[in-house]
Amino acid sequence: MQRSSWTKGGIFVVIVAIGGGYLIHHFTEKKAPPPQAVIPVTPGTVTVKDVPVYVRGLGTVQAFNTVQVKSRVDGNITQVQFTEGQEVKQGDPLFQIDSRPFQAVLEQAQANLQKDQSQLQGAELDLARFAKLVEPGFQTRQSYDDQKATVGQLQGAIKADQALIDSSQLNLDYANVRSPITGRTGARLVDLGNFVQASAGTNLVTVTQMKPIYVTFTVPQDNLDQIRQNQTQAPLTVQAYASDDKTLLATGKLTLINNQVDTTTGTIQLKATFDNEDERLWPGAFINARLIVSTKKNALTVPAQTVMQGPNGAYAYTIKPDKTVERKDVDVALTQDGEAVIDKGLAPDDTVVVDGQYRLTKGSKIKDQNQQQPAS
Repeated sequence: MQRSSWTKGGIFVVIVAIGGGYLIHHFTEKKAPPPQAVIPVTPGTVTVKDVPVYVRGLGTVQAFNTVQVKSRVDGNITQVQFTEGQEVKQGDPLFQIDSRPFQAVLEQAQANLQKDQSQLQGAELDLARFAKLVEPGFQTRQSYDDQKATVGQLQGAIKADQALIDSSQLNLDYANVRSPITGRTGARLVDLGNFVQASAGTNLVTVTQMKPIYVTFTVPQDNLDQIRQNQTQAPLTVQAYASDDKTLLATGKLTLINNQVDTTTGTIQLKATFDNEDERLWPGAFINARLIVSTKKNALTVPAQTVMQGPNGAYAYTIKPDKTVERKDVDVALTQDGEAVIDKGLAPDDTVVVDGQYRLTKGSKIKDQNQQQPAS
């Protein structure tokens, strides 16, 4: 009986000793630090290229020439000789106005001219005969002078006849209304058969010259001095973009710097000329203009989101060969079109963190989140 109690007690002491030893070992063992987290990022490379420096402005497309075609004579429109929206050349017929009254006046003037010319021919012969008879006394000086006056009157009548012929011919030409410029016709404003009057000034159709074409836009006055200095060296390039500011429509040249600044807005008006051969610029349209004032040669560029702003200025993270990052302070020259031009702090072909840098600190380990993980 005593042996059984001692046996149980011994077993209990052994169990307690083993348990105590385990607890002492568990709590006194120094735990190993957890492995450093690997942060997924999007890497990029510093590139070297020429970057155009431009000034933005909001502009309007204007036709190179716009002409409202009107009738210069009275009459009924007998023909419409174009299609709305048609491309026409200078001198192409557009409208025909009833020309019969002008033709009749022209023929009458021509007949009067022929009659007066015949009378003048006879009067000049009589004057020559009178001149021979005055000296011998067979004709009086008064008769000679009267005949000379008759010749002068007929000469004046012939000049009047010729003037009437020219005027009638001009009206006859005006009856055929032609395009004064090369361009595109608009909507027809007067239909066939209508009576038009020159004094009423009725617009028949508008012809717009679109090749070349103008773009007028404004930029802040602070850029005026730089624009003027660079424009004296060579005409500056202007790019016209659509309303989304992404679609390039055309490229032209700056042709006008207005002679005064708008005091109400503090802007200067500029005008650029575009060839517009493909007619992507349309009169009256609003566009986003970019005036290229200079070009930075061999500039270091990174995506704009690469650069972060801290209390001490701009900085970026570069990726080292061991997949850790280093923070570098940078000087940003300008930011445009989603790119930042770096003046100082980075080197060509440096690998930088483009996205995912908000969780980074100096020495953080990273991985490229664009690389697919192998399947398990």
